Amino acid sequence: MSIQIELENKLGSKPLYQAGNEEIYHALTAMVQERLAATPRIQGDRKLYYVSAEFLMGKLLSNNLINLGMYDEVRKTLAAAGKNLSDIEEIEPEPALGNGGLGRLAACYLDSAATLGLPADGVGLLYHFGLFRQEFWDHKQWEKPEYWLSPTCWAKKTDTRFWVPFPQGELQAVMYDIQVAGYENGVNCLHLFDMETADESIVTRDIDFDKHDISRNLTLFLYPDDSDRAGRLLRVYQQYFMVSASAQLIIKELSQKGYALRDLHKHAVIQINDTHPSMIIPELIRLMQKDGIHMDEAISIVSQTCAYTNHTILAEALEKWPMDYLEEAVPGLVPIIRELDRRVREKFPQNEKLWIIDQGGLVHMANMDIHYGFSVNGVAALHTDILREAELKHFAEVYPEKFNNKTNGVTFRRWLMHCNPQLSDFLTEKIGAGWKKDANGLEKLLEFQDDQEVLGKLLEIKQANKRELCRVMKEKSGVELDPDSVFDIQIKRLHEYKRQQMNALYIIWKYKQIKAGHRPKRPITLLFGAKAAPAYIIAKDIIHLILTLQELIAKDPDVSPWLKVVMVENYNVTWAEKLIPACDISEQISLASKEASGTGNMKFMLNGAVTLGTMDGANVEICDLVGKENICIFGKGSEEVIKLYEEGPGRYTTKDYYPKDKEIAELLDFIISPAVMRLGDPENLGRLYKDMSRKDWFMALLDVKEYIAAKEKLLEQYEDRDAWAKMMLINIAKAGFFSSDRSIAQYNEDIWHLK
Repeated sequence: MSIQIELENKLGSKPLYQAGNEEIYHALTAMVQERLAATPRIQGDRKLYYVSAEFLMGKLLSNNLINLGMYDEVRKTLAAAGKNLSDIEEIEPEPALGNGGLGRLAACYLDSAATLGLPADGVGLLYHFGLFRQEFWDHKQWEKPEYWLSPTCWAKKTDTRFWVPFPQGELQAVMYDIQVAGYENGVNCLHLFDMETADESIVTRDIDFDKHDISRNLTLFLYPDDSDRAGRLLRVYQQYFMVSASAQLIIKELSQKGYALRDLHKHAVIQINDTHPSMIIPELIRLMQKDGIHMDEAISIVSQTCAYTNHTILAEALEKWPMDYLEEAVPGLVPIIRELDRRVREKFPQNEKLWIIDQGGLVHMANMDIHYGFSVNGVAALHTDILREAELKHFAEVYPEKFNNKTNGVTFRRWLMHCNPQLSDFLTEKIGAGWKKDANGLEKLLEFQDDQEVLGKLLEIKQANKRELCRVMKEKSGVELDPDSVFDIQIKRLHEYKRQQMNALYIIWKYKQIKAGHRPKRPITLLFGAKAAPAYIIAKDIIHLILTLQELIAKDPDVSPWLKVVMVENYNVTWAEKLIPACDISEQISLASKEASGTGNMKFMLNGAVTLGTMDGANVEICDLVGKENICIFGKGSEEVIKLYEEGPGRYTTKDYYPKDKEIAELLDFIISPAVMRLGDPENLGRLYKDMSRKDWFMALLDVKEYIAAKEKLLEQYEDRDAWAKMMLINIAKAGFFSSDRSIAQYNEDIWHLK
């Protein structure tokens, strides 16, 4: 049956050309879901459970169409009926199941595992409102619930239910499933747990709600505001709900296959994605003890089943829960955690850094993962080196065999084939379709690095993507962009270590330069996308500064023709799919040693952007692959930065830069200048100014002058269009290493051994 006939049948025999876009969307979704249901589940004797607080899936219609091999036919069928698949995709709400790179990585990994035919399911929570919907007014971020759940969404309720014990009484976890199709392969599943007692009506104002009533609030939001004790306790409850349901699911599936619980480690692998799911270790031990397995044996089995991925060296993200929180929220796990700690202390009595419970009564979740898991991996070569040699050196010396590196990757199905079809089609035309299954095949493009026709076509495709972004920006935000300007883009979670504040100082510098009569050779558009955690005050102040500068520049007739600043509202995967193909300069400017890997840097590279970055995270590997002439590197290296932190607050001090350095002082003083204060909020601007001039914990002032010089150099290089096109080509050709298919193959070969 043809796609057209199948769709028209689902439309009640209405001709396709007469149907509305929403009707077609529902018909397409139903058709795809039927195909997914008919696609064989990937089976194996040993299965992976990827447990994660986040799965930032993005819209799923087109991704499923691509992986099921239907995308081109559907697109052509719709076009013949006068319909545009892109318009129909817009109807789909984006699943609000993640925040940033952690969740997007998890989504890529599920896609790649299914593509490689590996039995691997994701397990997490079904958040009703996700993180939050970001809105801007008064140049500030405001948080609202993100409504996305509907009867037609991809998450389908199942009959699977588990009771999770809490002091207040048992709560029932209800499982929803999202089918995850591999590219021209079988289907795995993302299991998401919710509770039928969750009550959306308790969210009364913005994203405020009663944090104490866990029977009604537990699955409403990802990362509830933890600025008070109730919020922090809610996170503990939420994490336990996730891991208890996950553990019960794993045991149930093991039993259904006829395997004994004692053989768990032979037939299941649990990947703990960051520290949020860490309590699955004591929870599995608890459940095994209930089944009659002795503590010693339970610990041995669990330690051979669980593996841990570390995503950060930031202390704030290596979770440490006060023991009294655990005693209140998860008392059933407390004796087990104390016993796990006792065994560690018995083995390492003099080394408190290795203990699970420190002298202050804090439970270090990462420490538990490392002691009672069989693998610990970092997510980029530099990050893993820092873990081994600095942050987790005391563990690496004790367990050298556990530590390994698995550099992150991204799925090329979404981040090239879907979001940049013109480039995808052109690559296939020039080098064949093999790269779609083996991304290393992109290297064949290097044969054309001196081919003027190919270089010209790459520039043409980039320009078309920039025009498309201009169209979308005008339609969604009412903002007009100049497609002939340079598009400089920084899109990622708002955090001081990612240094959006340093980019803001560049904007101030460029503004002042233009006001002084030093105009650039062509206009520059600086685009931002970022959400700040609701309780992260300085991050919200940085957003306020950027939005205030956006208006200041837009209203200045001397500057606005040459410089434009735009922060997209409610940045998400859908926005990324438009911004990334249109990018000329990819901003990857984190303080060296602080970004574990990054994945945006890989997506930009794949789509022909040139990286402006520090030697941090996967930027190091990008530089090694493309060569220093095809990337723009600046700033202090990780070793020097780590040394500055180790030598204490006196070693790096803002007094060496402010007010000593006149140029830097002028940039900082501009934040509280009359021109900016008239448009912005003095409280927000004053607080940010004080923080940057007196503290600057992530050292923006350390690198800002070198950053400005590097960006100016890159803008100069942009004017040599042939040379720039060659840089684009080399970046695309060398991006194959960063396929998540490669990452997952390495995980399986070195850690999981799925079969």
